[in-house]
Amino acid sequence: MDHATKNPALRRYRVRVLVAMAFYALFLIVDLWIFRHAHPDRMLACALAILPALPIIGVLAIAGLYLAEVNDEFQRAMTIQSMLWSIGGTLAVTTVWGFLESFAQTPRLELIWVYPIFCLFVAVSHQLVKLRYR
Repeated sequence: MDHATKNPALRRYRVRVLVAMAFYALFLIVDLWIFRHAHPDRMLACALAILPALPIIGVLAIAGLYLAEVNDEFQRAMTIQSMLWSIGGTLAVTTVWGFLESFAQTPRLELIWVYPIFCLFVAVSHQLVKLRYR
């Protein structure tokens, strides 16, 4: 996803992601404060625990919107390729880690880290896909 000045879909994508991440940070801060100070009952705790996940789910939808809105087929193809590599990388890492947990007593990988692992792979794979077409 490059050339933001020439790509209005990319500009919209970036603004939407920034807004979603602002809500994520806000919800996470609120959750941390409430869980530290108020000790909510189970029902409220479940609702609060889900709250920070909603903007992350929103970012996934925002990525889909970007793919639908971008007019440049080449940019769309590069984005899809980097996302596919990222899905594969995330699946590989989490699968290997799962076997390490099962057979080698490796510490448990908290599921909350799967999305950041995916994002890391997106950042790396997008740069590699760009290099491929230079």
